[in-house]
Amino acid sequence: MKALILSIAVIIVAVLAIIPAGLSWGGDVLAFLRGALPVIAIIIGIVLFFVGISDIRERAELKKEKKDGKGN
Repeated sequence: MKALILSIAVIIVAVLAIIPAGLSWGGDVLAFLRGALPVIAIIIGIVLFFVGISDIRERAELKKEKKDGKGN
């Protein structure tokens, strides 16, 4: 319960920091996101690459099991 209340408080503070009536950090946040977006895209791409490799290996293993007659 404490974690839920704390998370809501942190979200409210973050929103108040971004809006113009608050701390007006909106421009800074957008600049950060513009800089972080390519890095995040690269990380997502690397993760998806490894997921794809894992999927290919899994399919090859299933195909081999079916060929050997061990599959259902």
